[in-house]
Amino acid sequence: MSDEVRIGFVGLDTSHVSAFARILCDESAEFHVPGARVVAAYPGGSPDMERSIGRVDGYTSELREAYGVEITDTIEAVVERSDAVFLESVDGRVHREQFEKIAPAGKPVFIDKPIAVTSRDADRIVELARRHSVVFMSSSALRYASPFVEALADTSLGRVIGIDCAGPMQIEPTQNGLFWYGIHTVEMVYAALGAGCARVSAVRTDEHDVVCGEWSDGRLATVRGNRVGNTTFTAAIHRENGTQLVDASAGRKPYYVGLLEAIMTMIRTGNAPIDPNETLEIVRFIEAANTARFDGHGSARLASATIN
Repeated sequence: MSDEVRIGFVGLDTSHVSAFARILCDESAEFHVPGARVVAAYPGGSPDMERSIGRVDGYTSELREAYGVEITDTIEAVVERSDAVFLESVDGRVHREQFEKIAPAGKPVFIDKPIAVTSRDADRIVELARRHSVVFMSSSALRYASPFVEALADTSLGRVIGIDCAGPMQIEPTQNGLFWYGIHTVEMVYAALGAGCARVSAVRTDEHDVVCGEWSDGRLATVRGNRVGNTTFTAAIHRENGTQLVDASAGRKPYYVGLLEAIMTMIRTGNAPIDPNETLEIVRFIEAANTARFDGHGSARLASATIN
């Protein structure tokens, strides 16, 4: 791999591609992440999802005109021209099919959230990654929000015994419940507690959701999703000797910068920062939460998420 890593984008239907390109390519940007450049991109877009297809033309033009990115007709062409690939398609339903075209090259891959919107597709992606020795990560940028990262690193109050997270939870019909926006707060929960959830319960109204996760060691986590009112991401991290209150939205450093730093470290070192089995459990947590929230004050057990 050359000193400057060549990045390829698959899917130009999300604001994330604009943010990533600016941080990577604009050396004058305040939080510029050096060492990489976006060189090629495949637009993609899902015709049955307005939040996807309605954005493609604008972001395609921006990347071509502002950053000189080559726009290709195929995913394979992006992979060929790149050292690492960002699978950015906003529609999680297409990630498995697109990853099947990326994985055989064995290059590092970042899969934007969600990795998939079914555990079946997520399992297939992980299987392909292992078969082709692909180092990959999938994450929400909220996992890397600087106030949240700093709070988790401060262990002066002892170990984490639970967490309550809150944030906006708009619903996108094509993405199945919490997979669209709820995944941000779920990722924060898993950054704090790690894998090991056994059961979830949920309460849903038209305007809010509350999901409670029960970990097998007795720890509890809650995810509150708001469709009206407060749209900030917050957390109460409960430790043995006190509680840390975190406004994850208050950091001066943008979420995407911390995420890009983690991705670039993965690309450079070949070490994924998030265990794929944790990513698979997040998918199953959301599936169980979706089941519970539609059962009306219901609960659901998580299916096994480990792939050896």
